[in-house]
Amino acid sequence: MGYKKLAVIGKDVSKSVSPQMHSFIAEKMGNSVDYEKISVQEDEFGGKIEGLMNDYDGLNVTIPFKISVMSRLENIEGDASVFGAVNTVLCATRTGYNTDGEGFRMMLENNGVEMSGLRVLLLGAGGAGRSVAKKLLDGGAKVCVYDKFRDNSLRLSQEFKGVAPLEKTDAVPYDMIINATGIGMHKTEGESPVGEDLIKLCGVAVDLIYEPKKSRFLEIAESFGKRIINGEAMLFYQAYFSECIYFGHQADGVQAKKFFEEYCKEN
Repeated sequence: MGYKKLAVIGKDVSKSVSPQMHSFIAEKMGNSVDYEKISVQEDEFGGKIEGLMNDYDGLNVTIPFKISVMSRLENIEGDASVFGAVNTVLCATRTGYNTDGEGFRMMLENNGVEMSGLRVLLLGAGGAGRSVAKKLLDGGAKVCVYDKFRDNSLRLSQEFKGVAPLEKTDAVPYDMIINATGIGMHKTEGESPVGEDLIKLCGVAVDLIYEPKKSRFLEIAESFGKRIINGEAMLFYQAYFSECIYFGHQADGVQAKKFFEEYCKEN
């Protein structure tokens, strides 16, 4: 049995379910963890991150630090180097990884969504959005991205050929709309990143937000009879891949799906 001291760090992780997910996964793997939630204001991050990496074995990084943490690391591995964002830090070696993309891919796969040929509107070009965009492209989807900061959309389109940046979100049909903005949780709970006129034209609505379980964006989509997918499965699967990194386990898709089904039954 292995033991690790872990934490999730973000601007506001007060409602994060990462501690219970990671503890559940670790136990299923035969390990144990102490897992904490650490909220840090943006102007305090630079002064605190080094101390946190000294105090913990591993850190999960969330909004808005997935990109800024990279400058504090010595090694960037796998998807993180492609996505330009880190969500998992192995503190001993100051190595950053990104498991968001694999978590997203597995979430769609286990919901029976085939990416190939889909025309997708991605809302948000931040850390999570970048990961999602690359996995969508790898899966054969056509990706249009909108971010309130135009430069973010342009940068993403320059890095990943095949991503089309949008200046605005016109009410045109998409096979799938994905909210990767964070709008709809915490202080923006009850808000939707786009209006009904656009949502009613989509086929599938995916919200990477997991709390609340049904965001306003998903409520609107459901009211029009659209298929909706909540981000809890993505969070669980990226947590699973993170735990594999922390403890040096080989990831297994069948095992991950089994763990998630068991987790849902117990929570």
